[in-house]
Amino acid sequence: MKILIACEFSGIVRDAFIKKGHEAASCDLRLTERPGPHYIGDVLRLIPRTQWDMMIAFPPCTYLASSGARWFKDRQQEQREAIKFFMALANADIEKIAIENPVGIMSTKWRKPDQIIYPRQFGENAGKRRCLWLKNLPLLKPTNKGIADAMADQWGRRVVKRKRSRRRVRK
Repeated sequence: MKILIACEFSGIVRDAFIKKGHEAASCDLRLTERPGPHYIGDVLRLIPRTQWDMMIAFPPCTYLASSGARWFKDRQQEQREAIKFFMALANADIEKIAIENPVGIMSTKWRKPDQIIYPRQFGENAGKRRCLWLKNLPLLKPTNKGIADAMADQWGRRVVKRKRSRRRVRK
């Protein structure tokens, strides 16, 4: 599959999918921390230029996460722009989409997440709970691997449709 990892400069999720044999690239406004396929720039300009099979997006949470709620009243324009960006990712013309963000306002501004995961469910010691909004992807099953590896293992499987066998009916 051809997979876009949006708003990722670490390269961790991108590399997990590459290890599984997929053509994956990350995109962020910053340079990548690991060598590998990476676009620097606005992901919304990149999306229509390539036919992607899946996108996993990690939009900035500064103006979306509940942890920053006390500053929202002073940052309404920034919050509107963050919501607009999140929704542009959610509405991208890509068959499979996962958007990750902490618990925040998207649950009320758009819809409840499909799943809330905890890093400890995936063998990670630290970190906050994360929401996943999914389009044509199953819920992530807890595993002792990292979240990136769980995504690559579970969402990176190719779906092979089996042909139905036809039984001959004797007369």
